[in-house]
Order: sequence, then C-alpha cells, then structure tokens
Amino acid sequence: MPILKAVIPAAGLGTRLYPATKSQPKEMLPLGAKPTIQYVAEELVAAGLPNILVVTGRQKRAIEDHFDPADGLPPGDGSQRGDELLRDPAVRFFYVRQSTPRGLGDAVAHAEQFVGHDPFVVALGDCVILEPIRAGLLGRMMRFHESHAAAATIAVQRVTPEDTTRYGIVAPAASREQDALRLEGIVEKPGPEHAPSDLAVCARYVFSPDIFSHLRATAPGHGGEIQLTDAIRSLISAGLPVLAVPLQSGEERLDVGNQQSYARAFLRVALADAQLGEPLRRYLRGLL
Repeated sequence: MPILKAVIPAAGLGTRLYPATKSQPKEMLPLGAKPTIQYVAEELVAAGLPNILVVTGRQKRAIEDHFDPADGLPPGDGSQRGDELLRDPAVRFFYVRQSTPRGLGDAVAHAEQFVGHDPFVVALGDCVILEPIRAGLLGRMMRFHESHAAAATIAVQRVTPEDTTRYGIVAPAASREQDALRLEGIVEKPGPEHAPSDLAVCARYVFSPDIFSHLRATAPGHGGEIQLTDAIRSLISAGLPVLAVPLQSGEERLDVGNQQSYARAFLRVALADAQLGEPLRRYLRGLL
C-alpha cells in the first residue's frame, strides 16, 4: 500500500527558546528565508506525501495561517520566493489540536482518525534534514518499511556519548537488513553509561497503524507525558518488525530545539542558500 499521509507534531511549548517563542511557535522561526516547518512540509511533499496533518497546540495559530491557500500572495510562479508549496493545489493540510502538552506519543495518537488503517510518516516540525538528494532519507525509509512489512521504521544518526542524554537510543540486533538495522530495543535518553549504542533517533519515522494500540496501552511517564519511545519498545516486545535507517554521508539533522542549535541551524541553512549564502560568507569572514 503506498504511503500518502504524513503527520507533523508541532504542539511543543518551545520553552528552551524563550523569549523568542513567547508569542510564536518555534516551528515558525525562520531558517534563512523560510520558516522551519515549511522545510519539513517541502520534504514530505517531495517524498510523495501530499496529505499532511499538523498537530498544533496553544499559540500555534500562525502555523495554520502560514499554510493557508496562497490567494493573497503576489502573482508569479513562486520559484523566486520559495512559496511553491503554498501554491500547490495537490497538497492538503489538516489540523488537530493537542490542547494539553502530554508528550510526543500523545501528539502522534491525535492522528489516529486522520490515518485510519493506512501507514504514515511522522516528521518532527522543529527538525530539518539537509540532504544531497531531496527526500532521500524518507524515500529509503518508506521503501524499507514496505518491503519488510515493518511496524515502525526509524531514522537514526550517530551521536557522541554525551549526546545520549538528549535522544532516544536504539539497540540494533546483530543481523542487518541491507542498509537498515533490525532493532531489539530502544531507550529514552539513557546517558553514556546505559546507552545500548551510539545511534540516536533522528526526528523521522514511518509507522503502520499498529502504533496506535500500543500508544493507548502506554502509561504516562515523567511529567505525565506519553513517550513515543515507550510505544516503539512495546512494538518490539510484541515481536513486530521495527527497523532503523541510518543517515548517510551528506545527510544532516538540524534541530531547532534551543538557542545554540537554532543559531547553528540558521547559519547552516542560510549559508547553503543560493541567494543568501555567498554574501553571508563574506560578511562572516569580515567578522571573524
């Protein structure tokens, strides 16, 4: 069954970016000339996913306003402004509200009615994947997910021991599935002493609808939140196939999660921009 639906969780409060996020969603913070979440949506559309559900929350109305039809925009094909996505009638955005922030697992659970019985992609709205081939990572993930009839397929990246306190860390099985890894476990933010590997979950997932029953059975954890990691571990415990797909050379995750990571992400995207890049490089050379 082809995968045509995607979910962007974008309901987090963004407290680590205060005061920049006091009155605007962190997903709307610009990276170069476009908001962060637009890069995520463009990646999904490039991967052949025209039906996108955004899970929003308090003070997130700007996201819906941004993806409104582009009737009021100046005429033109949009290619010079980067607003092609806003003008594409084949792309449809839907919204559901997570009124109480109860974790990423709860945000994904809000997509059950939208998803129905179909497989779907989850792409975090505050993380951008830079890649030499557009939607190359998602394309690989969806192919492996379908060919192996997986219950979940997770993007992973290598991290330093110190960074195992920031991410979910996977435990690969000994056997490989071509360029994917079969998983035998996953742990949320274990730290270097307890990390089963150096492979961290990397903001992109493909799920079968089986995930929803496991989310419903997942008890709230720290802070009363439903952890997506716990539901994935439940899939593994049930004997369902769960795969990990590592980032390849040239693929890079940019995380708009705190002040430092946002500053690095902005510079990284702006420097790669055809119009902004060279003037910015000259300016930075002068500063440094």
